[in-house]
Amino acid sequence: MGRLAPRPLLLALLSLALCRGRVVRVPAGSLVRVVGTELVIPCNVSDYDGPSEQNFDWSFSASGSSFVELASTWEAGFPAQQYRERLQRGDILLRRTANDAVELHIKNVQHSDQGHYKCSTPSTDATVQGNYEDTVQVKVLSDALHVAASPQPSPGPSLREGEPFELRCSASTTSPLHTHLALQWEVRRGPARRSILSLTHEGRFRPGPGYEQRYRGGDVRLDTVGSDGYRLSVSRALSSDQGSYRCIVILRAAVARNVSVAEGKDLGLACNITTDRADDVRPEVTWSFSRTPDSLLPGSRVLARLDRDSLVHSSPRVALSHVDARSYHLLVRDVSKENAGYYFCHVALWTPGHNRTWHKVAEAVSAPAAVTVTWLEPDYQVYLNASKVPEFSDDLTELECRIVDVKNPEASVRFTVSWYYRVNRRNDDVVTSELLAVMNGDWTLKYGERSKQRAREGDFIFSKEHPDTFNFRIQRTTEEDRGNYYCVVSAWTKQRNNSWVKSKDVFSKPINIFWALEDSVLVVKARQPKPFFAAGNTFEMTCKVSSKNIKSPRYSVLITAEKPVGDLSSPNETKYIISLDQDSVVKLENWTDASRVDGVVLEKVQEDEFRYRMYQTQVSDAGLYRCVVTAWSPVRGSLWREAATSLSNPIEIDFQTSGPIFNASVHSDTPSVIRGDLIKLFCIITVEGAALDPDDMAFDVSWFAVHSFGLDKAPVLLSSLDRKGIVNTAQRDWKSSLSLERMSMLEFLLQVHGSEDQDFGNYYCSVTPWVKSPTGSWQKEAEIQSKPIFITVKMDVLNAFKYPLLIGIGLSTVIGLLSCLIGYCSSHWCCKKEVQETRRERRRLMSMEMD
Repeated sequence: MGRLAPRPLLLALLSLALCRGRVVRVPAGSLVRVVGTELVIPCNVSDYDGPSEQNFDWSFSASGSSFVELASTWEAGFPAQQYRERLQRGDILLRRTANDAVELHIKNVQHSDQGHYKCSTPSTDATVQGNYEDTVQVKVLSDALHVAASPQPSPGPSLREGEPFELRCSASTTSPLHTHLALQWEVRRGPARRSILSLTHEGRFRPGPGYEQRYRGGDVRLDTVGSDGYRLSVSRALSSDQGSYRCIVILRAAVARNVSVAEGKDLGLACNITTDRADDVRPEVTWSFSRTPDSLLPGSRVLARLDRDSLVHSSPRVALSHVDARSYHLLVRDVSKENAGYYFCHVALWTPGHNRTWHKVAEAVSAPAAVTVTWLEPDYQVYLNASKVPEFSDDLTELECRIVDVKNPEASVRFTVSWYYRVNRRNDDVVTSELLAVMNGDWTLKYGERSKQRAREGDFIFSKEHPDTFNFRIQRTTEEDRGNYYCVVSAWTKQRNNSWVKSKDVFSKPINIFWALEDSVLVVKARQPKPFFAAGNTFEMTCKVSSKNIKSPRYSVLITAEKPVGDLSSPNETKYIISLDQDSVVKLENWTDASRVDGVVLEKVQEDEFRYRMYQTQVSDAGLYRCVVTAWSPVRGSLWREAATSLSNPIEIDFQTSGPIFNASVHSDTPSVIRGDLIKLFCIITVEGAALDPDDMAFDVSWFAVHSFGLDKAPVLLSSLDRKGIVNTAQRDWKSSLSLERMSMLEFLLQVHGSEDQDFGNYYCSVTPWVKSPTGSWQKEAEIQSKPIFITVKMDVLNAFKYPLLIGIGLSTVIGLLSCLIGYCSSHWCCKKEVQETRRERRRLMSMEMD
């Protein structure tokens, strides 16, 4: 027997880089080829859905560091000079199998082809997302199988029937891979071949068809001689044993004992067969899987099968390809932990027989390939940063949770976040964390009890603004929000049923959100630039504001005047004059002097200084003036929150004058009247002190009434007459009318015409004197009031009962006459009866005397 021709060996180990987005893939691990065989390396792009063909570049490096251009699908001048001749001969070629897949074919592999092959695809994406290249290692081995006949004497060209004979065969291998030898003896008589006895790779003997009885009887047996000798012994030769005998050896090469593949990647295993049969044989290759290393135990299932007609039978996730004449590649896509176990390659050789039948001439099973499925969980770190830190209450707080230092990224992995809050406590207290929000693998966000209501109101905002950044924002940070915050980033893995399972959690370091709680301080100081002034001049007061522990304050100012009332036992009256809000809008409050509408001005000199001016001051303006300042802090942009309020020191206006003293009194000649009579009331003004020219005096006179026996009700304005002689009279709900006139410079008359019962009560007048100053301006003096006078309205009894009496008599007379009329009519028309008289005989009465 001669030396067998070189046959290919294949070893596949899976080692794919994990990436996001587009992924270029080649067979994982190392590919092993025998010198002289053909090398085929497939390369495809995952997650590619483009309509056009994807371009590929192949490069080669003997050491794995410096790569040389080998071949390209789109650039003719890409290959290096040393490979162009082999490309022209067709020894190296690229064969496209799909828009996103291509195969590199190298015929007649040599030792110089051993090294690293890199498949890359040019990127046309706007942003690089994924791996655009992948590398596979190829090992080239020399032929290691030798089969030869043993150097022993031949039994001769002929035998007598019943005589014994022996045949020996020597078979050995020096392959560094784990191999098993399967040997078979067969006899050929004419065109027909018959299997006598075979030794499987598991060390079991299997007799051929027609030799079962002779094998069980010990007539035909196969023995091993030494480490590489195999002896066929026949104790009694039969006529059917005549023919040419051959020793056939099949080499089974499996993948390395321990193959590791990452979950979600593709598993590639190769089955290489070697036989010395040169006739027409067809292989049948079957890949099976088992949880145990024994392929004969129950539970083994078939993954893929290539029949002798080269038809492949496999499932959608499993592919079986015929790489070359004696190499068959199994590809299991998207492996999971369920794919961990033992893989077997079962090979059967079939030869054609008579009448188009096929005979199995050889069969072998590979050693088990132990495959473990690992999960390369993504390795990453989480960094929490506070981009916005509050300094006061209602400030904005913004936290950024970033994913950094990502290693082993996977396209089928997504990241979500959970936010937690932990309150600051003393060291001896138990610290508990509260869930603020959690994001599940399907991107749904659920709120914790602490944040549910505020998230609905828009105060808590959770967002993902970048692929690697999660944000948490508190629009208005309160004192209760102070504490530690941290985020947890979870990695989720996509399953085959498109569901997502959490695979890893990474916690960030906490960030403490804290600011010192200090009381707000607001100080207002008022000053008077010109402390001495006279009536008729301009009064000016400035208010300087200073604040502390108030965020971005704006101030509103209110000017008040505290004036004494007539009763010294009562507190002073405070009036609001003019105000300026935080938006610099001015408003007149209780400034009622119509003649001086523009007489007061409040303006902002600086952000913290305000000035109040009052033009043409009057004696009636005397009092204590203050600035009431309120500090406002911004909330949510255009909204404001009151932070503090403070009152300034008073500035007094006091006119030291020696002018006249005015008094007012009320007099009436008719304090008690009958209803309907005229009521006359006189308001008499008296002047004491310095004498004044009548032309230098004027008065505003107003009449008031309290319609009760006491002064327990509010006074009602009846009529007023100003210093210019204009009269204003209030509306009344009864018939009596009013008139007001000036009888003299110091006497004013109020008349009530057609008095009614409602006109009773206390009447008084209020007088505001006006005195012309030496400068010619009119000064308003303090208002004075007279003491009240009680007016009684009586009823006229005669007049009161005259009309009711006359009306009663008239009505009685009318009713009596009407009653007589009704009675007469009734008796005449309704009660009259007609009486029918009966005739009686008239007879004279006879006197008793006649009897």
